[in-house]
Amino acid sequence: MKGVLILAHGSRVEATKKTVNDVVAMVREKMTDMPMEIAYMEFCDENIERGIGALAEQGVTHIKVVPYFLFEGIHIREDIPKEIGEILKKYPQVTMEMGKTLGVDQRLADILVDRIRN
Repeated sequence: MKGVLILAHGSRVEATKKTVNDVVAMVREKMTDMPMEIAYMEFCDENIERGIGALAEQGVTHIKVVPYFLFEGIHIREDIPKEIGEILKKYPQVTMEMGKTLGVDQRLADILVDRIRN
């Protein structure tokens, strides 16, 4: 079974976590067909290991990790894959695929235009 781990950086500011949770709630409304968890790289209890464990407990055998990051930096290229690789040693039945960051996307430009105009 496939599952999704939406991964954000994390922050000590509680409002940041609420923002990510609200966005993921919107995603869940549109994608009710697969298990989905949120994880944060740092500053939050909902870390990557907990997210992977929760998905594995639900019977997920393939996790698509989707970073809620704007661009691909060292965390995306190195830190996160390394951490996930270590965690997956505990779950040999689970495979992982890394999704893309938000990156360059016309929809993001449209949101920015909307913010400028309003």
